[in-house]
Amino acid sequence: MVYGLKEMLQRPRRNRKSEVIRQMVQETHVSAANLIFPLFIVDGENQKTEVASMPGIFRYSIDNLLREIESCMKLGLHSFDLFPNIEESLKDKFATESYRDESLYLRAIRAVKKEFPEACVITDVAMDPYSSDGHDGVVENGEILNDETLEILGKMALAHARSGADIIAPSDMMDGRVGYIRNVLDDNGFTNVSIMSYSAKYASAFYGPFRDALNSAPKFGDKKTYQMNPANQREALIEANLDELEGADFLMVKPALPYLDVIKLIKDNTELPVAAYNVSGEYAMIKAAIQNGWLNEQRAITEVLTSIRRAGASAILTYHAKEVLLNKWL
Repeated sequence: MVYGLKEMLQRPRRNRKSEVIRQMVQETHVSAANLIFPLFIVDGENQKTEVASMPGIFRYSIDNLLREIESCMKLGLHSFDLFPNIEESLKDKFATESYRDESLYLRAIRAVKKEFPEACVITDVAMDPYSSDGHDGVVENGEILNDETLEILGKMALAHARSGADIIAPSDMMDGRVGYIRNVLDDNGFTNVSIMSYSAKYASAFYGPFRDALNSAPKFGDKKTYQMNPANQREALIEANLDELEGADFLMVKPALPYLDVIKLIKDNTELPVAAYNVSGEYAMIKAAIQNGWLNEQRAITEVLTSIRRAGASAILTYHAKEVLLNKWL
């Protein structure tokens, strides 16, 4: 016997010695209930075009969007976050297309809820997909105006609620927008519509493929005056606390993988459920490595999702949502 080992009463490897025991003591689980599938929408009919920088992810016209959601529902995936690709000719300084009753986005929300009333439809509230400036707020002399933007976000959120949205997700990072939207919804009888706030949305390098998918990149400058500095952690607590006080039902961190510490920090300081967005650049990075044979697909993707859950996220917005269920990887 090796000297001293007879006194080793604790041997953690005993709980790893078989697959049955490893599953018995597993601390973190990911299921379909934790996943939200982001979907991109385009106008027209019978449209399904792949996003070049996001292999396996497509832009759908409404008819094909319904087919895609039906296939997801059969797999047990029931939550969807919709994002519109708006024609450039419909964009203006004040994002008026965002609340026009017959706009692509509102028609899509209504179609999904009519066809699948049991689905959870989450909607993105931000000006950038509809703005001729490509920013999340009203631009004047190069400055993003906060309070003037809130009125537009309120109109947008109300239009989404009237169209059947279950959860409103403001992603703009304007100060006070959660409280403003909550008041607008409540004043119009939509007290049961939830708000999933992008509480800690960082000015990240990982959004590029998403902006390609929606053609929504800023026409000038960057978003650093409203999105958070990637170097800051405790500032996220200020944002999350304000959103909670203003009536948010979920607090979100975006992106996910570079900010697992922020997910945990917020989770440890709130009783609200925390969501995390496993963003387009994270997806593209993993897929590129898989296509080059550098990573095992199943192991890499499930490890990513498990790490986000382990950090404290109850809900994960991820482009991997359908494939992990289709391939029965969870």
